[in-house]
Amino acid sequence: MKKIVLATFLLCSAFFFSQKSMSYVRISYGSICCGTPSTKPVTDYLKKFEKSNKLRAFEILEQGGLGREGEFTLYIGTDKLNKKQKAAFTKGLQSVITSQNKTRIQNSDGTVDFDPAVTVHKSDLADIKNLTIYKK
Repeated sequence: MKKIVLATFLLCSAFFFSQKSMSYVRISYGSICCGTPSTKPVTDYLKKFEKSNKLRAFEILEQGGLGREGEFTLYIGTDKLNKKQKAAFTKGLQSVITSQNKTRIQNSDGTVDFDPAVTVHKSDLADIKNLTIYKK
């Protein structure tokens, strides 16, 4: 009986303490002719930000299947950031994405779109199809 109670407690606590963000920033990857740009600059920035702020890994969701050439959108959970960290995070993310868009080949490489003013909530994501956990 004790083992059943202990197992139930562990299972419930795992669900309780798992990452469940309620607000997300949205990054969209579009294509012009030859596929979408790489997520490497963004994922490198996320890892660097996590390490410098001593945070756990960000919760990242991916919505795929948005076009013929592999267009997709990433949703990054921001609930664990305080106001100061969130401001620094969005500023740094904006600069990484702007830099990536400036160095692309204009007629063939796709674009990365990010609007720091847009916050997507968990209730908005409930209706989205093709939403999976993104693995960096």
